Amino acid sequence: MDIQQQAAVSDPARQSGAGGATAAAGTATNGQVINDVGRLPLVDFHEACGRILSAINTVIDGKEEAARLALTVLLAQGHLLVEDVPGVGKTMLAKTLARTIDCSVHRIQFTPDLLPSDVTGVSIYNQDKHSFEFRPGPVFANIVIGDEINRASAKTQSALLECMEEHQVTVDGRSYRLEPPFMVVATQNPIEMEGTYPLPEAQRDRFMARISMGYPDPRAEMDMLENHQSTSPLADVRPVVGMADVRAMVATVQDVYVSPAVKEYTVNIGRATREHPYLRLGASPRALLQLLRAAKAAAALDGRDFVLPDDIASVSEAVLSHRLMLDRKAVTAGEDAPGIVASILAKVPVSGEARRPAV
Repeated sequence: MDIQQQAAVSDPARQSGAGGATAAAGTATNGQVINDVGRLPLVDFHEACGRILSAINTVIDGKEEAARLALTVLLAQGHLLVEDVPGVGKTMLAKTLARTIDCSVHRIQFTPDLLPSDVTGVSIYNQDKHSFEFRPGPVFANIVIGDEINRASAKTQSALLECMEEHQVTVDGRSYRLEPPFMVVATQNPIEMEGTYPLPEAQRDRFMARISMGYPDPRAEMDMLENHQSTSPLADVRPVVGMADVRAMVATVQDVYVSPAVKEYTVNIGRATREHPYLRLGASPRALLQLLRAAKAAAALDGRDFVLPDDIASVSEAVLSHRLMLDRKAVTAGEDAPGIVASILAKVPVSGEARRPAV
């Protein structure tokens, strides 16, 4: 397998240092001033998000919501699973998001014969130096696009577990840090099951959100046929933000305030999934943590520095649905995970304190 090795491998001795995704103080690539704690002012944050979304929407017609959610996951330091039928733009969305950022990008085509070392890298003996040297795999990038992830064996899929959760790779007893920002965008086709290996629950839980592209509306398809029939629109996409910008934007999201009442509302939603009669498996503690992180990013995208219950509700379906395991009674009753999440949101009460902005 031909693997591009564009990302430098960090020395393991640096592992004890902070690995947070905060930018250094100074000036970002677009001239915006980053304050002394590595955060962008909220106005500049919103303007940078607008540039990213505008660039994505020039390529993906009629999918503004999917583009916004993909950006939300990136800013919340999560990973995205794009699940839909072939030809609706799953890989194109991942590629376009990667192109809008001036960072390293690697794409992995998952196949049944792919090995874990093809993903993480391998130690090769150097005869001149009489020692082993680590050759990093394609996972050493800021954005990793995993195309058709469910076509690889469970053993190869498990190679992503450590890097997605801990942002590091361990090979031959040595750990190598993955530089922030780090995001895995994986695609899979839920219709064709022949020759596929379903993702285990432990791995599905590591994806912050799952989205489905869906078919575009007739107007968007007409625009696509009119504008994209001769050349790929992806060829015209240029980076609109740099890595320093993204790190500062992530730090801005981390600084968004969450009141105790909103945290209680989040916990109540999680407990409701665990007690629901149609579910065998509810939301994990990791799911609630990622739900809150996604809500903070959604609030920042709306120009606020505090989270409202509406932010929690707006990302709940994408964050929770793919983690829930339905009971047989649910299948018999014709229920699905998104519908159950919607019913839980309709029943879980919201206190008045949760709707009040931070003072």
